[in-house]
Amino acid sequence: MRSLSTLEALDARLVDCRRCPRLVRWREKVAAEKRAAYADEEYWGRPVPGFGVSDPAVLVVGLAPAAHGANRTGRMFTGDRSGDWLFASMHRVGMANQPTSTHADDGLRLLGTRVTAPVRCAPPENKPTTGEKERCAPWLDAELRLVAPSVRVVVALGSIGWDSALRAVRRAGWSVPTPKPRFGHGAEAVLGGPHGDVLLLGSYHPSQQNTFTGRLTESMLDDVLGRAAAMIPR
Repeated sequence: MRSLSTLEALDARLVDCRRCPRLVRWREKVAAEKRAAYADEEYWGRPVPGFGVSDPAVLVVGLAPAAHGANRTGRMFTGDRSGDWLFASMHRVGMANQPTSTHADDGLRLLGTRVTAPVRCAPPENKPTTGEKERCAPWLDAELRLVAPSVRVVVALGSIGWDSALRAVRRAGWSVPTPKPRFGHGAEAVLGGPHGDVLLLGSYHPSQQNTFTGRLTESMLDDVLGRAAAMIPR
């Protein structure tokens, strides 16, 4: 992985990954059978690269592609309700040029921001196994290494995003406070990166489980993303 010197080279290798047999079977099964609403669409059905600028001030870390979202469209958080919430909030706080994310060629641009995930293939029931997360970790490690010089804020969506981000920065040699920072909505910690301190922010994941129940509201998400957006150079 360390031989990959650009995000383009990383993405080119990533999309051919077949390290996790269960995930390969699932993502390809979903892509072949499709949801009725998308029966006429060609599904991506492969690992999903990160999305956004190559020199982000803000790195947003989610969980994994949705079966009929990014696994269909080929772009992180695109084509599902979690993405509807995320990008609408990003637009409100000045991190995206438009509030919607429907397909890979819809004109969406992120401003000073990149979105990625610790697991790159859609997992059954949105639940990757420990082994799958471990096998996928080198992709996040490689991406972090390439964008680290510009990153000032890491936003972790959900406890898995939080824990995965902390493990990735530790593997990269960054300093992490002890005891381990605990996840929560609005939680924060200061990480010692190779190019200066980096703020880690936590937010509940904009999943339907959280947004439908009111556990995560628009104002709550805007608050966390707004704090991150304030650190993007203008």
